[in-house]
Parts: sequence; C-alpha cells; structure tokens
Amino acid sequence: MTTRRTVLRGTLSLMLAATAITTLARRSATAKAPQVKTEAPGYYRMMLGDLEITALSDGTAKFPAETLYIGAKDQIAAMLTKAFLDSPVELSVNAFLVNTDDRLVMIDAGTGTFLGPTLGKLIPNLVVAGYQPEQIDDIILTHAHVDHLGGLVAGDRIVFPNATVHVNKRDADFWLSAANRDAAPEAKKDLFSAAVKALVPYRNAGRLKTFEDGAEPVPGFKSTLRAGHTPGHSAVAVQSKGQKLVFWGDITHGDVVQFDEPDVTIGFDEDQAAAATARDAALAEAVKEGYLVAGAHTRFPGIGHVGTDSDRFDWVPLNYSGTL
Repeated sequence: MTTRRTVLRGTLSLMLAATAITTLARRSATAKAPQVKTEAPGYYRMMLGDLEITALSDGTAKFPAETLYIGAKDQIAAMLTKAFLDSPVELSVNAFLVNTDDRLVMIDAGTGTFLGPTLGKLIPNLVVAGYQPEQIDDIILTHAHVDHLGGLVAGDRIVFPNATVHVNKRDADFWLSAANRDAAPEAKKDLFSAAVKALVPYRNAGRLKTFEDGAEPVPGFKSTLRAGHTPGHSAVAVQSKGQKLVFWGDITHGDVVQFDEPDVTIGFDEDQAAAATARDAALAEAVKEGYLVAGAHTRFPGIGHVGTDSDRFDWVPLNYSGTL
C-alpha cells in the first residue's frame, strides 16, 4: 500500500542517488592522472595505384639552424619564425616501405643505435605497421649516410637477414674506401666508419649490390642521380596507374629553409655547389611534373607535393586520409 511515507522515502532515495551520481561525475571530471608522455606509433599508409606505401618514422633530432644551414644566415631565423619554428630545428628521419604484392622494398633504413635515443625507432614502427624485418626483400639506399643505413645492423648483427641492400656504386666506392676515410676531416671520419659497420656485413653475406646512375636497382624502382650531398646520392621513383612518387632522400633538410632558398646548403654536403644544383633541379622537376615526393627529412610522414609561391618553392603536405 502506497502511503505518503513510502512516497517520501522513494523520493529521498532518488535524490540521494542523484546526488551520489553528480558527486562521482564531478570527481571523475577533476580526477588527476600522470601524464603518459609517449607518442603514437610512427607510421602512415597510403596507396599509390596498386602499390601500398608505408611511411615509417625513425624518430626526430634537433639541430642548431645556424650551424646546420650554410648561406642566407640573416634570413634563416626569419624563415623559421614565419613557420612557427625555432632553432634548434627538429628534423624528422623517415624511411618508406613499398609493398608491390610481389616484393617488400624499403627505401633507407634509419639510424639504428648510432645517433641517440630520440632516433632508432624504425624497427618498432615497422612491426606495429604489420611487417617483420625478415620479410623485407630489398633495401634501396638513397645514399650511404649513417641516418639512412645505421638501422641495417644492431651491433654486429644483420637486422634484415633476407634483404639485399642496394646502393649507388659511387657511394659504395666513396664511403667504403679506407683511403677516403684517412683523408677526411676528423669530424667526418665517423661517417665512413658507420658505412663500413653497416654495409660490410651485407657484403660479406653476398647481400650488397651496387647500381649505376639511372639504373633500376629493383625492377620498377628507377633511380636518378642527384649527386652533391654525397657522390652517389640518388632519388628513387615508383609509378602505378598513372601515379608517381619520388623518394628523394636528402634533397632538403626540413620543409622551410631550402624550399625558400634552394641555394642554402648544409654542413653534411660533400659538394656544396653540386648539392644546390641538384636541389634546384629536383624541386623544379617536381613542380613541372606534379608528382608526389617523399622526403627523408621533411616533417613526418614526409609525403607531399612541391608548389611555388612568392619565395620560389613551397612544400605542400599530403592531405591526411584515414582510408586506403
């Protein structure tokens, strides 16, 4: 039998329940938790015609702009500020995986353990992206600098046991030469040592192949010599269903300074004048042909187009897509 007392008792119960829920909600809204401070896995996937392209982050590293870039010193700070950047400027180190259905071909191999804790993340990101190192069939190096080949080895161990490593003959001859190392400035000797440590195990295993200028180290992967940064620095192009993507290695470092001022070089260039000429040609061709570009040191995932603006060239990142 319902009485006034039971109604009041029910109403009171509802009010207490509502108060409890509100209190819990407030506590949840104001609850404290430690900051996670970890990044999401660094990979991005897209289709180029029938080719699956996966951009893989090896991490980032900071470089003082005033020592990294050579030339236009009075303008560099203003260029970075305009892009909401500062010195030291943080540069990405990117590698790329192409699944042709027949082969898994990787462009560059990251830094491995050579360059510190903010880098060397290629293998974890490769695995999270759905692949294992032993599945890689071929690795094409755009050039033989440590941030592109360091990930080939872990200590004395070959990381990609079933892969053939391809490098332009000019770079292999240059960086594997003991005479060149002995003649190099002290600051550059480590680059030679890293190349030897990373490439010689593959050579000893019969898995290092050199290619000539303009050759296809792997069928369907066309190289173009863009010498200057290193003697054999090469871009690598793939095409499918009328779409073209060019992996251009170290044509630029970052996506601000050297687009606005292509004549600005960097301290790692072996031939400053040739590197500037190669960059100008690569940028102009990318604008003229309108193909996609993948840069080793443009902001991850490093894929986009080259456009023109009032400062000559401009980097236009690929529009993000959550579907393939």
